[in-house]
Amino acid sequence: MISPSSDLLDKIRQQFDASPYPRVPLDKSPKDDTNLLYIHNLVTPYYLRNQKVIDPKGKVILDAGCGTGYKSLILAEANPGAKVVGIDISEESIKLARQRLEHHGFDNAEFHVLPIEELPELDYQFDYINCDELLYLFPDLTVALQAMKSVLKSDGIIRSNLHSSIQRFNYFRAQKVFTMMGLMDENPEDLEMEIVVETMKALKDNVQLKATTWNSNYEGENGKERILMNYLFHGDKGYTISDLFTALRAADLDFISMVNWRKWDLMNLFKEPDNLPAFLGMSLPEISVEQQLQLFELIHPIHRLIDFWCGHPNQAQTFVPVSEWTDSDWRVAKVHLYPQLKTPNFREDLVACITEIRAFPISQYLSPTEEFVGIDSSIALCLIPLLEQPQSMISLVQHWKQFRPIDPVTLKPTDEKQAFYIVQQLLLSLESLGYVMLERQSDEDVTH
Repeated sequence: MISPSSDLLDKIRQQFDASPYPRVPLDKSPKDDTNLLYIHNLVTPYYLRNQKVIDPKGKVILDAGCGTGYKSLILAEANPGAKVVGIDISEESIKLARQRLEHHGFDNAEFHVLPIEELPELDYQFDYINCDELLYLFPDLTVALQAMKSVLKSDGIIRSNLHSSIQRFNYFRAQKVFTMMGLMDENPEDLEMEIVVETMKALKDNVQLKATTWNSNYEGENGKERILMNYLFHGDKGYTISDLFTALRAADLDFISMVNWRKWDLMNLFKEPDNLPAFLGMSLPEISVEQQLQLFELIHPIHRLIDFWCGHPNQAQTFVPVSEWTDSDWRVAKVHLYPQLKTPNFREDLVACITEIRAFPISQYLSPTEEFVGIDSSIALCLIPLLEQPQSMISLVQHWKQFRPIDPVTLKPTDEKQAFYIVQQLLLSLESLGYVMLERQSDEDVTH
């Protein structure tokens, strides 16, 4: 752990006092960025781990390394009714964080100038800890993770990330170049940033370092933050998937999932996942999650961040995956629309598509998979009741039957089994894509 008196910590503090990060305008709001809110909603990792839906109201959330508070604002927006506590070693950043949350009307937030190793002094136990773009600055990952674990509730979840040493290899080369030039001897300021710009512009365009790291957008006033965070970043280091899992084991923490887990699917790297060469077809299904992620990283290192969720060991609740549910499971299922979809625009456009009998482009409102997803208007109407509150599977089937009481082909009353199957297939698809959440209730829950 970095001690409070270390030269490195002092340099990092000076860098962020001089150039508070991120440089997001005070009045900018994330409330319309549903994809950002999706990631920062406690509901998302909790459902992934337990297949249960949690209410964030009353929860206590830590934003470790909160900087100027934009992520704290996102956490507050994404988790209505939760208390947000932010810490950072930069006093100037903390001042801006307080101003930001006050400006946007969040009075259930507090901020402290505090390093991670002193977290117990706050006397809080947290339901969720967000440690974004910070962990990779610590010399010892395990000690930093253990510091957060010490203030995490038993069923709490930590979200953190590491810079990928493979994906960011060229940036680390650039940092080495500018270290050799003496630009990181002290706190980099305008002069050092200007030297970076002049150096990169002076290189031929086909020089590998320039071709793989430089962007003309870095050359304007708005590029200063990017230069600091990519070329002149004190303490920046890279790690691998193997490093991550080694640190989690040492800290006695369980890996839950990658934050953008759908983009780490090893099978998506193959042309025909269902028709692999014999050796791969036999071996890949048998390897661990760690090995799958490690192979993805080696074969296709596209992710700057190794972004993950973790928590105390043995806290995941046992559940049967939705894809393996029986009809009996489905009949006692409770269906939730994802919180970020409960907006006036979503409702208005959903109703318009149903009324005008045209497909509803649900991926325009939330894109967990970054692919276009449309729903036929004849079945999209099942989402209407979910805008008000969660619904039972049976109630959604009955709702659909009310809309379509007659089979358009046979002109006979709609068959119950057929209606059940149609709604089931819709929900299976939407759950896998991140638009609805499905809870399997016990018979006792249903009767009560």
